[in-house]
Amino acid sequence: MQNSHIYGKKKFLAHVEALSEQTPMLLLESQQEGHSSNQYSWLAADPKVEITAFGNRITTKAAGLKERVGSGNPWQAFREIRKKYPGWYFGYFGYDLKNFTENLYSNNSDLCKTPDMYFFQPERLLRYHHLTGMIDPIKGRWGELQESVEIPDFRLGKIEQATRREDYLSRIKQAQERIREGEFYEINLTHSLYSIFEGSPFALYQAMKRKGPVPFGAFLSADGYAVSCASPERFLCKRGERVFSQPIKGTAARHSDPKKDRLTQKNLIDSEKDRAENLMIVDLVRHDISRVAKPGSVRVPVLFELQSFETVHQLISTIEGEVVRDTDPVDILKNCFPMGSMTGAPKISAMETIEELEDYKRGIYSGAIGYISPDHDFDFNVVIRSAILSDNRLVYPVGGAITSGSDPKDEWEETLVKARALPGFSI
Repeated sequence: MQNSHIYGKKKFLAHVEALSEQTPMLLLESQQEGHSSNQYSWLAADPKVEITAFGNRITTKAAGLKERVGSGNPWQAFREIRKKYPGWYFGYFGYDLKNFTENLYSNNSDLCKTPDMYFFQPERLLRYHHLTGMIDPIKGRWGELQESVEIPDFRLGKIEQATRREDYLSRIKQAQERIREGEFYEINLTHSLYSIFEGSPFALYQAMKRKGPVPFGAFLSADGYAVSCASPERFLCKRGERVFSQPIKGTAARHSDPKKDRLTQKNLIDSEKDRAENLMIVDLVRHDISRVAKPGSVRVPVLFELQSFETVHQLISTIEGEVVRDTDPVDILKNCFPMGSMTGAPKISAMETIEELEDYKRGIYSGAIGYISPDHDFDFNVVIRSAILSDNRLVYPVGGAITSGSDPKDEWEETLVKARALPGFSI
């Protein structure tokens, strides 16, 4: 590692801006200064090794070697390439990798045609520490940059709903009938917004950040597509032997009137429905982590914590466990994937019904973006509040948890509240 230098946030972001129009690169950004959940931001660029999966079709590239194309299980392929080329890896797992953890399938239309999995080992890597203002050049050479780089702007067309309100309400009612029949007791149902998009994806990311900073933001510029992610939710993090997850369930729109906003906070904390939704997912995540944790080590140190963001208040819980030190990090992630807050519970039956009731392939949405370090630690978010950009088209999925007590009309409105992070959208 090169020596650390205190440059400050502007210098770090200048490097990000300079690389934002290049591909591939990935920014993992804690946008809320001093947020206890995420003290670091990362900038990874210049792939030395890459792995891409479309279903079971897997492509690998390594510097100086011919591209290889084959078939297999993406989880296994990623595990093998990490062993062959150890080091840092940055990228994402798409939601539809569920088909390689369980006997599931994805037959709905693909709105974005992005890979189901993409990771790369960077030649250059920066880490910014928010509490100290220190930048660590972990890998590669990083020259001096001016504190501001001009970025092209962007233009969004009219934001449309791919699913009609009436159809979404009907799907909620179908899901509730299945809940009453005992197939599952909670399900996450989503629908998609879309628009024409022109200009700089990174400019969109910056605009989304201005709408409301989040602890797990991410910007990915890849071959033919980009992801602008304003996620408040952590999927899974590993530090040494400790593994922990922080699911979100329970959302309320913020008010500009402070008095009404405080009342909204109290109502969310006291809401039996929202607490029940959160507890269901806590139980599911406890089960997932117990599959990889030492017996008796799984616990819930934080339950129903209220966290406030620019547009919403949300209830967040923390579930943790201890794993055997030599456990492969890909195995840990695979056994807990996808995040239970994005499926429902029980997980498999909920995912089967999601495939039946929804009308599009989720792809990157509901997946996880993050990194794995050389010493097998990792940190991944949940891909929500995210715009996926390809072929001059923006796709922005939204959704929420459905239980037997959900009001379909309220659930529809809640999904639109979650779209307020998108510039130009309002309800």
